[in-house]
Amino acid sequence: MKFRPSFYYLWSSQTLSNTVDVLYLVALTTYVLNQTGSIIFATLVPFFRVVAQMLSGLIAPLLIDRYRLTFLLTLAQGGQFLVFIALGLYLSPWISGADTMFIYVFIAGLSFLDGWTSPARNALIPRLVDDSGLMKANGLIGATDQIVQFAGWAISGVLVAAMGSFPVLVVVAVCYGIAAAITVLIEDPTEAKQRNLFDVRTSVTKVRELVGDKDGASSEASEEKELSRWEILKEGWVALWRVPRLRALTMMDICDALGGMVWVGAFILVFVQDVLHQDEKWWGYINASYFAGAVLGGFIVVALVKKFEKKVFLSMIVGMLGYGLLTAWFGLNQSTWLALVIVFLTGPFSELAAVTRRTLIQRSVNKDMLPKVFSAQSTLLSTLYGLSLLLMSGIAEWFGIVNMYLLAALISLITVVIGWANRKAIQL
Repeated sequence: MKFRPSFYYLWSSQTLSNTVDVLYLVALTTYVLNQTGSIIFATLVPFFRVVAQMLSGLIAPLLIDRYRLTFLLTLAQGGQFLVFIALGLYLSPWISGADTMFIYVFIAGLSFLDGWTSPARNALIPRLVDDSGLMKANGLIGATDQIVQFAGWAISGVLVAAMGSFPVLVVVAVCYGIAAAITVLIEDPTEAKQRNLFDVRTSVTKVRELVGDKDGASSEASEEKELSRWEILKEGWVALWRVPRLRALTMMDICDALGGMVWVGAFILVFVQDVLHQDEKWWGYINASYFAGAVLGGFIVVALVKKFEKKVFLSMIVGMLGYGLLTAWFGLNQSTWLALVIVFLTGPFSELAAVTRRTLIQRSVNKDMLPKVFSAQSTLLSTLYGLSLLLMSGIAEWFGIVNMYLLAALISLITVVIGWANRKAIQL
């Protein structure tokens, strides 16, 4: 199955920008830690990143309603390129900036620009591929994302240690410039062909009201009139609540985010030390095994996409059920080698559940509404990220790391129940 050239441009530009995202996070975290010697100041790097992305997601619908998605991607990556040039100059040997507050401002700016990248990317995919190839496209991008995560953290640590933070940031800036140049080549077939580089406005927006019928289902009605800013901002949120399939899938995504929080490196490290009674070396092995399984899972979805496509809902349920049961098994297991096998097996189930859910979301509303839906969902999940991290940390502290994994498994199984209870709406 072949895709349009624009899909490959999107795929390559996003892969490159995701890779350098990891590089700059490691470089800046290391720099702040070396400058301050404080773990708290170092953890503020991801904190400011999440907060800025959340704020960006809140206003993203206003931009999505006015500008082409391809322009927003180019703007985000081009803006990050310019911010990195400024950051590189500030941290360069010639200026030697050392004020961490300035660094946090740069991080917030970068993350704010990045806030509409993921919604725009996920909404562009169904525009660039036919519906029959949608799951395969999602599987390819999902597998690539996992490869970036798997290899990026390991390679970035080595690069920062060998080259130092400043040279790595220079590399990051150049890569963002390349990613922005590739994004310019993407052509959105749902938009009129661009007359020039400054033709960045999207087509005339129509009102999209979700109207519930007597059976509680949702249909869309459109009429030609201008939407207020408040109506534009809440469109995606209204769709998440009013469209039965979206409401069910969003509830499942929320539960999945809560349950998936237990695979954060800090929790795995505590489990390795307290339950498996091993050192940090095994922590690295388990992390590597988890990401390797996720990469394999992405390729399995791509290889067997025709079989999964025939039974998308059942594939999603199997993925979530397998993931939940394996999480419980991991929490109860005390064998080091078996732990490696279990986390490796979670990868395929996790990817199957994630890819099928994303595909179903992309098919839930029309392509004009989809960017706003992804923007609302991204903002919601970003907000829950910090809260769920605090929740799981508290449970691990008060009730023990094993009970935290068992709770995560229970939450994942609740996700299966939600999906099954809403099977009619999801399979429409």
